[in-house]
Amino acid sequence: MNKILITALILMAFISKLKAQDTLKLNFREAVNIGLQQNLAYKQRTNEQDVLKREKQAAQLAHLPNLNIGNSGFRQTGQQYQQVEDQLIVTNVSNNIITSNLNTAMPIYNGGRRINNTQATRFFEEAGENSLERSAQEVMFNIGRQYLQVLLDQELYRIALENLENQKKQLEQIEGFVEAGLRTLSDQYNQQSEVARLETVALNAKIQWETDAWTLAETLQLGPNVIPELEAVSLSPGQSEYLNMSVEEIYTIALANRKDFKQQQLLESGNKKLLAVSRSFMYPQVNAFFNYSTFFTSLDDRSISEQLWQVYPQQTIGLSLNIPIFNNFNNKLTVTRSKVQYHNQQLEKTALERRISQEIKLAYENYKASIKREEATKLQLTAAEEAQKAISERFRLGVSNFVDLATANQQLVAGQSDYVQALYTLFFQEVILNYQLGVLSVN
Repeated sequence: MNKILITALILMAFISKLKAQDTLKLNFREAVNIGLQQNLAYKQRTNEQDVLKREKQAAQLAHLPNLNIGNSGFRQTGQQYQQVEDQLIVTNVSNNIITSNLNTAMPIYNGGRRINNTQATRFFEEAGENSLERSAQEVMFNIGRQYLQVLLDQELYRIALENLENQKKQLEQIEGFVEAGLRTLSDQYNQQSEVARLETVALNAKIQWETDAWTLAETLQLGPNVIPELEAVSLSPGQSEYLNMSVEEIYTIALANRKDFKQQQLLESGNKKLLAVSRSFMYPQVNAFFNYSTFFTSLDDRSISEQLWQVYPQQTIGLSLNIPIFNNFNNKLTVTRSKVQYHNQQLEKTALERRISQEIKLAYENYKASIKREEATKLQLTAAEEAQKAISERFRLGVSNFVDLATANQQLVAGQSDYVQALYTLFFQEVILNYQLGVLSVN
């Protein structure tokens, strides 16, 4: 009895703690939306995507001429040289000077550098978009796994409480049989022990439910002392449309839909373009340029406007040709680095392609196994229910002993737990299959 009293006190303390907590009612879609808003990795990829967009924009605008304006003003004190009537006069004075210049330049030919760089940044931006979509699917997958685990814990706790209440009623019945002399006192003590054990089982189930709920709350970054209260999902057993396909067929679907595989393909294409960019530095460069400059000096008595706009303006327009001859192998080093990066990216894509094949096979086989498990545990539960009813009746009539009754009750609870777990496993295995195929919708 002391054991029962201690367990009851623990349960009361645990329940009072739960009442002090704030609950937030959520359905699965709301949980996913919160997860996308709070997930650190997803927010970081969103920020990185802004950089990729700017890099693409900068590469596109690089096809236009650049334009710069410079102005400076300074005071020069000391010997000043002046040209007066074919004579160079040196005086020691202070000279106030203002300079202004405008220059623009545009590449005419640079080995295809601008075109390849523009295409590379476009590939990288699109790869970033695919990475962002895959990250959203990953957030949804992880939240879905934790969401279903909390619901499963809740259901297992309900089963434990239901079993506890049934055994308490059984204890009252046995106590009545003992008073009537139909059962021995040892049966009563055995049943009391069983009730105490089941109270501990119920408490452990409650603690597990609470623990997984807090884990989900942490994943969703909920406020302090806020625990989610989850809406149930439909667990009606069904068969995925992919079950009737071969592994090769669903593998093809995965390659067409996996965002991370598309990302690797685009990164490979982008690095190939960057390799072409690095090689362009080994070709001659032709640039057009235009410079406009003027200045004002206090040694000239004319006005600032007249000096800047009429007396001293100079204009320069022309073409420049740069032919790389020897640059200490820096250009070759750049090409080698780009080539290695491109080849490494090809290896990454090949490795992912092989990993997708393994993930698809595993998810496909596990999904089929979960269907069989659900069917088997359903039969197990039906048989356990019928056996428990029969043995309970035989026990009431005094034909069966306490050991038979306890065994039947345990098999019934095991059948209920196994069937519930099989249902949730089947549901989640379909989620896993959709995730590995890349068709898990986050909308």
